[in-house]
Amino acid sequence: MEHAPPAAPAVRETLERLLASETFGRSERARRLLRYLVEREQAGEADRLKGVSIAMDVFGKDGDFDASTDAVVRVQAGRLRELLEQYFANEGVAEPVRIAIPRGGYVPSYELNAIRLPGGARAASGTIARPDASADAAPASAEYLDGPTPGEPMALMAPAAPSRSLTWQLRFFWAAMVLVIAMLGVLIVRQSNAFLNGGDTTATVETARLAGAAAQPAFDSLPLIYIAVKADGAEATRVASSLRAGLAGFDTIDFIGRDADSTRDQSADPISFVFEIVPGPAAGDVTVELQSVATGRVLLSRNLTSAESAPGAVESNIASLLTSTVPASGAIYSYIDQSDIRTSQIGCLVLDDRYYLDMSAQTHEIAYRCLEKLVGEGTKSSLVYAELASLHVEAVNSHYAYPPEATLEKAMSLAHRAVQMGPTSPHAHRALGYLNSRLGNTDEAIRLMRKAYELNPYDLGMAAAYGYGLIFAGKYDEGTPILGHAVEAFSGHPTWWDYGLFVGAFMQGDMKKAAIASESLRTTTSKSHYLAARLIGARISGRDKLAGEIANELTAEFPNFAANPRATFVDRKYPGDLTDRLVQSLRAAGIGNPS
Repeated sequence: MEHAPPAAPAVRETLERLLASETFGRSERARRLLRYLVEREQAGEADRLKGVSIAMDVFGKDGDFDASTDAVVRVQAGRLRELLEQYFANEGVAEPVRIAIPRGGYVPSYELNAIRLPGGARAASGTIARPDASADAAPASAEYLDGPTPGEPMALMAPAAPSRSLTWQLRFFWAAMVLVIAMLGVLIVRQSNAFLNGGDTTATVETARLAGAAAQPAFDSLPLIYIAVKADGAEATRVASSLRAGLAGFDTIDFIGRDADSTRDQSADPISFVFEIVPGPAAGDVTVELQSVATGRVLLSRNLTSAESAPGAVESNIASLLTSTVPASGAIYSYIDQSDIRTSQIGCLVLDDRYYLDMSAQTHEIAYRCLEKLVGEGTKSSLVYAELASLHVEAVNSHYAYPPEATLEKAMSLAHRAVQMGPTSPHAHRALGYLNSRLGNTDEAIRLMRKAYELNPYDLGMAAAYGYGLIFAGKYDEGTPILGHAVEAFSGHPTWWDYGLFVGAFMQGDMKKAAIASESLRTTTSKSHYLAARLIGARISGRDKLAGEIANELTAEFPNFAANPRATFVDRKYPGDLTDRLVQSLRAAGIGNPS
């Protein structure tokens, strides 16, 4: 029986995981070639996949390309086939779709990765998934079993042979039950001890989630978010719909998507919260309240008028509300942190957020070590890898002592791992986009930043990252309004938003906005480019005395930058026109050699 070919969305999702994998992480040519071949075939242009067109479109050859003397396409296609085989034999063993480039041509083929059940498929002592498969990507099925071991239980087992008695089956059933009960007992004891003793890796007691603890370790737990609609009318319906759509996109929380169960023991839910939608004080108003499930404490109450919940306006208002509550910088994480009931991942994400509010070597190392410890403990969170990748880039940019010997290659490995573990994670795509921007891969950086934004348009942090990426790609007119809107909508934003807005406004010629943005950098730890922005902003505002003080500080703290600011901007892959304008403005302020 012939199977239908995989659907286009499944092929595209597999392609994205392939491109983000460790297998393909060190071969930009292979990634570029694979994307081209699959996208052209999926667009119905398989007849274009010839050696000459591939050479010109992918490898930049001109019309005189001669395949008989230049083997670049054949060599790269051979390398691509090897990488595909390697990926599907290791990282991609559980992929639902397999992609291949058959020999003798360049048109990709696809097949469903059907479940195979050998006659004696085995399960290894109660473990049926591959050790390196994540809980999200590896369902408990015999798809992952690869060899016979007589006398062991397995999932989806074929009918037992006549020689195997009922007594034999019952023995293994009760053995399995004893093992499960023992594991749950150990888990409960560990959780109780950790909660009472308040250790670094506090495992919050979550009775409602114990059944799934094996798939999601307690130290990896995130805040649980529910929604309860207690208001009627079109306005409440729009608010609820927008709120659901927004919450579903955040990977800093676990969104349950239903009402909290009022009959359960609320004291067992210290990291559970509910957004209640209730009638507002006036007709047509809707009030959104964020409450702790355990204590009933209201963390936030925001009233939306009928105009604010109208079509076309409600999304923006919900985005502002969620950005102030759901990310690590928001009210939920702040409440958990102050209550000292956080899990390891929550605590580390709080430290990570503090670094971006106070960008110093000390806050960086504290956050990095915390996330690094989670990785060592076997975290399944793509969010942890994404934030660790970004911190690794920060270590390279700012020459921090920790981690020792930080490189962009190591950061790339972490970022690829984040995308692989969380193919729909906005944070993972943002981290990979940030890294590509640092490497000068402008188009790829913009693509990834845009995808992060599209995965969760309700997170103003993703909007800010996309706008920032556009600005530092030289697309000032596109990026500045996006970043500017994020800055205006969320007052608790990190300082890099202000720096990006300064650059965008400066290059657009809006000197008043540039000066205001530069003023917001004055409370941060000293950084050469932040001080440079403040110096330029002070001169724009005519504050010559302040400008002189900042120039002296810049020269004293960053003598290499003060002598040659261009080198820093070039190293950070600033666009050429931006570098020239900044250097010119700094030179007018007495910073930098005239040569």
